[in-house]
Amino acid sequence: MKTPIIIDTDPGIDDIVAITAALFSKELDVKLITTIGGNVGIENTTRNALDLLTFLGKDIPVAKGAGEPLVSKPRTATHVHGTTGVGEYRFEAQANAALLSEENAIVAMKNHIVESPEPVTLVPIGPLTNIALLFKTFPETLDNIEEIVLMGGAAAGGNATPVAEFNIFADPHAARIVFDTAIPIVMCGLDVTRLTSITYEDVEKLKGMGQAGEMVYDMLDYYKHTYSDGKVTIHDLCTIFYVTRPDLFTVERANIKVVTEGEAAGCTITNFTDDGNVSVCVGADVAEFRKEFISVFEGIF
Repeated sequence: MKTPIIIDTDPGIDDIVAITAALFSKELDVKLITTIGGNVGIENTTRNALDLLTFLGKDIPVAKGAGEPLVSKPRTATHVHGTTGVGEYRFEAQANAALLSEENAIVAMKNHIVESPEPVTLVPIGPLTNIALLFKTFPETLDNIEEIVLMGGAAAGGNATPVAEFNIFADPHAARIVFDTAIPIVMCGLDVTRLTSITYEDVEKLKGMGQAGEMVYDMLDYYKHTYSDGKVTIHDLCTIFYVTRPDLFTVERANIKVVTEGEAAGCTITNFTDDGNVSVCVGADVAEFRKEFISVFEGIF
């Protein structure tokens, strides 16, 4: 039986890769995609989600979410993803506007979760504003969520600041709400996303792998300007592979406290302990991860 998931996302080049992997996975049933402002503004992230689904020929509903953090000022990563969020790539076809829900992301998530005959897995791969609002507005949804597999945080270091990863830094107050829930959480943070970087050689292989492969190649080729060691880090892909191939990852239990104010805002203070409610990804089979990445694009179209 397929695992029902909801992807909360701010596409974003690495989001595009993660969503594509999820949509063509035989193990996953993507019920809903919700958008959040993050890598770029909410209008661009929503358009990118619709453009991608149209390009891939998938009829998955999209619900537009929060454009700003709960408290702090909006922050973007256009220097990494480009002004539109997808580098210099341009989707040619007109996006299928019928996929856009009239409901906002919070209501759409609530409806899908409470109506699901089996618990839903949440996969947030952007700032956690939508998820925090969902829990505060509709706490009844907590009873039908299997787990949260998120991209964000780090046991050590950061990329937005020396101590904070971008998704958590973008809305630390929302992140604290999410990490303080009793739902099991898997944190795919910088500790594992940097480890599972994809080599330039693997990126080159996508050039002959159909339209989807060519699309992702184009975006990752742009993405290279952020990196200089012959590899690119596709952060969000770790969440999808964790749901479908948890055997690839090594995890340790921990309690996480999110710093919300001051110079350390966005830091995920990680206390490793056997009774922690968060499973922190600390290692991975990198060679197998890279094979799994290539396999995503084999035979799509």
